[in-house]
Amino acid sequence: MITLKNVSVTFADKEKTVKAVEQVNLEIEKGDVFGIVGYSGAGKSTLVRTMNLLQMPTEGSVIVSNQDLLQLKPKELRKTRKKIGMIFQHFNLMRSRTIAENVAYPLRKSGLSKKDIQEKVADLLGLVGLSDKSSAYPSQLSGGQKQRVAIARALANDPEVLLCDEATSALDPKTTLSILELLKELNQKLALTIVIITHEMQVVKEICHKVAVMENGHVVEKGDLVSIFTEPKEKITKEFINTATHADQAVEKILQHPSLLNLQPNEVLASMSYVGSSTSEPLIAALATRFGVTANILFGNVEILQETPVGHLLVVLSGEARRREKAIAFLKSEQVNVSLIQQQPVIPFVKEKEII
Repeated sequence: MITLKNVSVTFADKEKTVKAVEQVNLEIEKGDVFGIVGYSGAGKSTLVRTMNLLQMPTEGSVIVSNQDLLQLKPKELRKTRKKIGMIFQHFNLMRSRTIAENVAYPLRKSGLSKKDIQEKVADLLGLVGLSDKSSAYPSQLSGGQKQRVAIARALANDPEVLLCDEATSALDPKTTLSILELLKELNQKLALTIVIITHEMQVVKEICHKVAVMENGHVVEKGDLVSIFTEPKEKITKEFINTATHADQAVEKILQHPSLLNLQPNEVLASMSYVGSSTSEPLIAALATRFGVTANILFGNVEILQETPVGHLLVVLSGEARRREKAIAFLKSEQVNVSLIQQQPVIPFVKEKEII
């Protein structure tokens, strides 16, 4: 559906040259919900704009539906762009036009009759849950409703691809989830290929099938959602995942809590993660019965990523070193990733008047 080959974007002026995107290769299949995640300045928004040539690449090729966009003549490119919808962070609605008029705007040169356009606009507003807002103006809508209008407008020309550039960044968490749920429904109902640009791994976790992580203009890691979340290789990927799972925050709080971490000589702190069927197995209980090792769970959660259960635990394992080693070996044989965490010394609180 979308293939980027060695795509680079360089901005140059008299003072400096900036390589916003450098030698990116991506393959996005038809029907995918593909997330591109990175911090501000990573190059992700520049990259997504190359997919419809709103940003011309300095080098490389952009292939959409088997067409190399860089080889198309202006008229052919305009026609192809109609099949690539796009929504933005700040909605870009026309304040002086009604909601129906905003959605109808892309159809003004479509050749459809006025009646056909009205029917199509009504269908689109129904699709995004705003049938009762056709006569309203953007100023009368909430942020989530405005984004729904923007989505309806982007769907006016029956696109095969929808590009979402930080489309939920201006929304509160509850509204963000409702927009992501709508995008998920559109992906399934319309077989729509969706590319989501975001700096929030929570967004990726909720909706994406596959994900690419960008840093300094490069794609540093890519893969399917479950693999990225359970076996991240790059430091930046791990940072993003920790923000979505809250595992790091839990570890940090526990390490700072002396009553929880008064470890005895035969105790160790361990982090565990497991995927799929392992989440439903009573593996922790088996440690006591089979190896004489008890496990005190300090933190735990199970999430469903693309219908696959993924679990995280932070536990204190108690027992003789030899028994613990056998228990950990058993867990690993059951496809559980186990990492021992070095206990950090707890710094006691010191009152200001005690400092000399």
